[in-house]
Amino acid sequence: METKQWYMEYRIHKNRPGLLGDVASLMGMLDINIVTINGVEDRTRGMLLQTNDNEKIDLMGKMLRKVDNITITALREPKLVDILAVRHGRYIERDSDDRKTFRFTRDELGLLVDFLGEIFKRDGNQVVGLRGMPRVGKTESIIAGSVCSNKRWNFVSSTLLRQTVRSQLSEEEMNPNNIFIIDGIVSTIRSNEKHHSLLQQIMSMPSTKVIEHPDIFVRDSEYTYEHFNYIVELRNTPDEEINYDAITNGINDY
Repeated sequence: METKQWYMEYRIHKNRPGLLGDVASLMGMLDINIVTINGVEDRTRGMLLQTNDNEKIDLMGKMLRKVDNITITALREPKLVDILAVRHGRYIERDSDDRKTFRFTRDELGLLVDFLGEIFKRDGNQVVGLRGMPRVGKTESIIAGSVCSNKRWNFVSSTLLRQTVRSQLSEEEMNPNNIFIIDGIVSTIRSNEKHHSLLQQIMSMPSTKVIEHPDIFVRDSEYTYEHFNYIVELRNTPDEEINYDAITNGINDY
């Protein structure tokens, strides 16, 4: 049987000495390996586990549910957010209504870069929307995530250094393994026919596309929110409003 990873999370009611040792000893007796362990925010501990026998995971879960000092809150195959929670010791905030929307603030750029890097490592057609005000770190985070995933990035449209609106890419640049960065405002407000044709070609490729200002992109193009796998919001502070009027007016001034 193949070796699989599992995510286990438990809440501690009474953190007595030796509690973690007891939990680890039980796993050792069942031949379940602990890959990573971390405290995940207040009084919660997360673990990435590894075993080649799923029945041992079920048995361990039943036994640990009988332990008075802890409550098992998760025992499942690890999701991306589980892996990052264990790695960074904190949860990523998700929208309670739209589960594909993830929220970050500027002091969590390290977590955001890791999040994007893990997404970029995956193959296939992926579309990521990135909301945020100017100079909050959107493009820099995409580039850093590309570096983490060991992937090359290409600007299809951008305002990072100067306004960029590409009408064609070289054969090397059109490699589906690359990360394509699109500014949703530039690509719709300042677009021409050649750029629009290139955009359609890229959007239909089995590759990763990151679209800054996805709401404007959806409003002014034929694409919908259904095309997006993830929506990421980046703010300077948790209560910052993402206002597109100032951003679009700035683009129009070019």
